[in-house]
Amino acid sequence: MKTELAVLPTPGKLAPKIDYELLLDCVHCGLCTSACPTYVETGNEAASPRGRIYLMRGVIDGTLELDASVKGHLDTCLNCRACETACPSGVQYGRLIDPFREAMEHAEPGRTVAPLNFLQRFLMFNVFHSRRRTRLALAPARLSQWSGLDWLLEKSRLIRLLPPALRTMKGMLPALRPHYGSLPEFLPAIGPRRARVGLFLGCVADVIYPHTNYATAKVLQLNGCDVYIPRSQVCCGALHYHTAAEGTARELAATNLDAFPADLDAVINNAAGCGAMMKDYAHLMHNHPKRVAAEAFNAKVKDIHEFLYELGAIPPTHPLNIRATYHDACHLRHAQQIHKAPRALLDLIPGLEMVPLPESELCCGAAGSYNLTQPEMAEKLGDRKIANVKATGAQAVFMGNVGCLMQVMRHLKKDLPEVWAAHPIDALYAAYTGVMPHELR
Repeated sequence: MKTELAVLPTPGKLAPKIDYELLLDCVHCGLCTSACPTYVETGNEAASPRGRIYLMRGVIDGTLELDASVKGHLDTCLNCRACETACPSGVQYGRLIDPFREAMEHAEPGRTVAPLNFLQRFLMFNVFHSRRRTRLALAPARLSQWSGLDWLLEKSRLIRLLPPALRTMKGMLPALRPHYGSLPEFLPAIGPRRARVGLFLGCVADVIYPHTNYATAKVLQLNGCDVYIPRSQVCCGALHYHTAAEGTARELAATNLDAFPADLDAVINNAAGCGAMMKDYAHLMHNHPKRVAAEAFNAKVKDIHEFLYELGAIPPTHPLNIRATYHDACHLRHAQQIHKAPRALLDLIPGLEMVPLPESELCCGAAGSYNLTQPEMAEKLGDRKIANVKATGAQAVFMGNVGCLMQVMRHLKKDLPEVWAAHPIDALYAAYTGVMPHELR
């Protein structure tokens, strides 16, 4: 598999750090088109993976101008990497679109975040990468929800007086539950010790869905794991990397490489986007002194579903007597190729009836900051996902990524407010402990 960057043989006006041979891997068979959310929605060839590869190659070769039309088609890509799963030729699409977007950003600084207003940019790059800052920033929203002011604003329609940016971001927030506070740096295994693992907490996820991190730690303990939670860990860097701030992403990655002890059996995460980023640290640090450390770290990064499935999860005993379905988070199913493990873990729960979700592998439209930078397409994909959830008749929908949860919950509020949207680990924790989440209908 090609992973090293190479100088392009015949660059045009734009010269991204792409191994040119990676572009040639695409044989334009078109099998990726049916897996691409934007092509499925628009039917536009230029909005398909092979179409975008053709555009990128044309710009690099100098046969196409990087005009507004070309930029628009590249910008609407969700980078969900469903095309990689569908591709029989093994095209590494993520290794093409990310450096190409970075090169566009360098040629036109600020273009990646141009659709965002000042507040959104400030929060994204100065707040959301820090758990402490995010908790402080969301304190007014938490108070508004708990005091009933949130309900009053909605009912009186005074919400319309808020700036559009605040209304949009408020609409994305789920009901904010009390935070667990601070987990100890070390949690001992319950029962015979089977593994020593580190737990990655993330940033925004730990503030908006703190109960999922708590549940993850407890489920690991119940499965015989010593759990280490380093205080010095930081954001994974995905938000910065996918908005062309590669330098900041490298700094965050370097901090995480130092934070987790080298003698752990695994470094566990429960957010698909974070996991995919951390599993790509070696590529991110390709010309960095910590490249070797990043390669060793990559080998230990495990999604919680992947790890428990390989370890052999202890079957829970408390029943969840509901009908549920499962949505494949893009960076779990496509970037990490984890498909069977979450379903196998959910099948362990007594009483839980799992039904398949139509187009489960199709992106919900979250895609990091995509629902802020490309709101129209994100809205269409969110509505499409909820229509498929509705067709299952499920009382709950599970997914393994914070962005997906926020997007799906936002759309459920409109059409299916009674459906419980949660991480599979939330369901497992309930089945292990008998402590039912208050959202469970």
